[in-house]
Amino acid sequence: MNAIEKLFPVSQQERSFQLKVRRDAGTAAPGWVQPQFVECKKCGRRATRQVWTKSLYVCPNCGVHLPIGAYYRLSTILDHGTFKELNPDLAPNDVLHFPDYQEKLAAASVKTGLKEAAVTATGRIGGVQAVAAVLDSRFFMGSMSTAVGEKITRAIEYAADKRLPLVIFSASGGARMQEGIFSLMQMAKTSAAVKRHSDAGLLYLAVLTDPTTGGVTASFAMEADIILAEPGATVGFAGARVIRQTTRKSLPKGFQTAEFVLEHGFLDGICPRSSQKRVIAKLLELHDRGACGHKMTERTRE
Repeated sequence: MNAIEKLFPVSQQERSFQLKVRRDAGTAAPGWVQPQFVECKKCGRRATRQVWTKSLYVCPNCGVHLPIGAYYRLSTILDHGTFKELNPDLAPNDVLHFPDYQEKLAAASVKTGLKEAAVTATGRIGGVQAVAAVLDSRFFMGSMSTAVGEKITRAIEYAADKRLPLVIFSASGGARMQEGIFSLMQMAKTSAAVKRHSDAGLLYLAVLTDPTTGGVTASFAMEADIILAEPGATVGFAGARVIRQTTRKSLPKGFQTAEFVLEHGFLDGICPRSSQKRVIAKLLELHDRGACGHKMTERTRE
């Protein structure tokens, strides 16, 4: 251990996590490399990734929440130094031997540094131990494969076994077509795990990000005790174009936006990225207090 490590003792896992965070944020490149620019999809604001990280990839001009990587998102939520990844080696399985699937998986892995679209971990949020899971839309649009379903299920089961609250950030185009019915089976599997976690009296918070659609919406993403969403996120099952073509009717303004879904009673609130850690930490704290109070009441009755 060198002098710097003695001053700043950090585990190998934490160093690896911070490296992945910088890669996700686009700030891992050396200083002599040409800076990467990112443009806001709504207003056209253009800035380097280093500048965007200061606003958590939220446009200061128009408020659009740009997509962010799974490790970077976890770094914005978990208390520093508490990250511990769960099942990091779980990889996709080409169960149907779908044409070109293996090549596309390899390309997605090279592009993102991920083995699958889901990253699950345990850590503290505002001092409260919790399990957190994130779907990363950069990997196959966050679609639910058998491996993603397994990772989410294992994370929920770990939370139930350890009696921990659960926080899941969803960003998905739905089921992964390359895995067919095996992908759709993950809806039932994840939902059953959520039910067991709920039956244990534990808290599950869902945060829906852009987009949360298809089989993920129809399963664990909408089964939480408290469901939040980022501003402007697309939330729905079938796409708006499919619905319009099928029904041959025009759709209401703002259809399938988080604001529209909140207005119609399917969300509990909209939470900007800059406020998420504070809001989630407060909800976890309140639930933790309530659980402790309930235990004391039960003991008094006994």
